[in-house]
Amino acid sequence: MSQASIDSAGASMGSLKSYLTGFVLSLILTAIPFALVISGTLSSSVTLAGIFSAGIVQILVHLHYFLHLDTSSAARWNVLALIFTLLIMALFVGGTIWIMYDLYYRMM
Repeated sequence: MSQASIDSAGASMGSLKSYLTGFVLSLILTAIPFALVISGTLSSSVTLAGIFSAGIVQILVHLHYFLHLDTSSAARWNVLALIFTLLIMALFVGGTIWIMYDLYYRMM
């Protein structure tokens, strides 16, 4: 990115082409699960795998095109913050499931 596309906080801004590419990819990745479910031609496990894979790819599209998270040096702190956030979320969700399982086990 050029120096003109970085604001005073150090965050990079995307171009109109970048935003439109991300938007079109997001629309396509949203339409794929709808088409899989509406058609009903595939088995439920294949449909579920298609929905999950489209969702994961859409997360990556959003991170790259809208949040501008990539391997550039300007985005490294943002990537570290994202990794830390995912770690904290995994701890909260994992701890909650562990506590709920333990409580269920003790109640039976």
